[in-house]
Amino acid sequence: MSAPENTHTSQSAHTAKTTTPSDLIYGLNDKPKPIVAFFAALQHLLAILVPIVTPGFLICKALGVSEADTNLILAMSLVISGIATFLQCKKVGPFGAGLLIVQGTSFNFIGPIIAIGSAMVAAGTPVEQVMASIFGVVIAGSFIEMGVSRVLPWVKKLITPLVTGVVVLLIGLTLIKEGLVSMGGGYYAMQTKTFANADNLILSGTVLLLIILLNRVKITWIKSASILIALVVGYALAGFMGLLNFSALHNAPVFQIPKPMHFGLSFSWSLFIPMIFIYLVTSLEAIGDVTATSKISKQAVEGPEWMVRVKGGVLVNGANSFLAGLFNTFPSSVFAQNNGVIQLTGIASRYVGLWIAALLVLLGLFPVVPAVIQAVPEAVLGGAVIVMFGSVAASGINILSGTTLDRRALLIIAVALGLGLGIAQVPQYLEHMPELIRNIFSSGVATGGIAALLLNWLLPEQKPE
Repeated sequence: MSAPENTHTSQSAHTAKTTTPSDLIYGLNDKPKPIVAFFAALQHLLAILVPIVTPGFLICKALGVSEADTNLILAMSLVISGIATFLQCKKVGPFGAGLLIVQGTSFNFIGPIIAIGSAMVAAGTPVEQVMASIFGVVIAGSFIEMGVSRVLPWVKKLITPLVTGVVVLLIGLTLIKEGLVSMGGGYYAMQTKTFANADNLILSGTVLLLIILLNRVKITWIKSASILIALVVGYALAGFMGLLNFSALHNAPVFQIPKPMHFGLSFSWSLFIPMIFIYLVTSLEAIGDVTATSKISKQAVEGPEWMVRVKGGVLVNGANSFLAGLFNTFPSSVFAQNNGVIQLTGIASRYVGLWIAALLVLLGLFPVVPAVIQAVPEAVLGGAVIVMFGSVAASGINILSGTTLDRRALLIIAVALGLGLGIAQVPQYLEHMPELIRNIFSSGVATGGIAALLLNWLLPEQKPE
């Protein structure tokens, strides 16, 4: 897995068509020996641990969530990801694809949550109430994805690759700002006038440079763990510079039972509107990811069996986002980078996924794990997330490259990107609009997504002569 694969995007839909799967040592329903399964699971864990906790870490830092509550949110990210992975691999009734699929916290939701959550905090809303609204919206939005899983053919006709590509590209481009903020030390560094100082730039630059260099190494497993290796080095460098803060570790309990609705539940229409589009896009990404995993596992990639797997995979995406909101963390989606680990190990056994699930839940029940992650300066993480977020935008470009870019398509892309990025950069444009309009278009992703969807519907496609 190369660094750009540290996000879960529709890129895998393209991969499913173009990648020739390597010979498998263990097929889908084979049961490896426990020791083999454990070490295979460990490799998957190395690929996903950082991406699972990163969204929650960035959101909490941006919104000023307390260390104790951040610790809870990060721990629940691991637990919920473990539950989702179990459902995907085991397949319980209609839930799950029955493949070696790993789930984790989605990057797609970071931008709107930070943007709108920060606006609510700036307006004087208590942080706890903001979090209650976020988790209420996460629960409400999960029903969209669960509903989509039942009507996939219709949704695929409405939201074409052109629309999906534009939305994913917008998500990536709006996230890059958050990546740069993290590289400079985060929002807290802005408040303390230490943003982008020498210490922060040395830490973030070292991590970024290491990721680039490690991806030039010809040893596959080093490429696969490049982000984790770079972060470990960055962590050590921060310790050498005396910049690690272990206050969260000192206050973390030894063991933690998941507690539902810690913040209570509320709702925000301004946050819900952009989330609708992101849930739709995440559903379509899951189709590509499940298809790619089916291909690598030497399973059908079309027909009734494939459709059952896809519907089950998307249904778990939604159901697990419901659990995420209930247990105080952020939406979950399929991780595409684990397909690279399957190819690396030659193990496609879904029973390995049960080991991954158990390890994730176990890590989440011991708060010391997220507390250790919290100790690292945000600049260290920033060097990695700029790669992850940039890869989201690259994935959007990859999706668009697979479509016919005629004059109609270019017009749709131009208008959607212009309006979406415009609103993201100049939100004051909506100041004098009615509240309903502000709620709908307050996010650049929502504005660009609506524009792309409407233009794709209204502008007729030119039929080849």
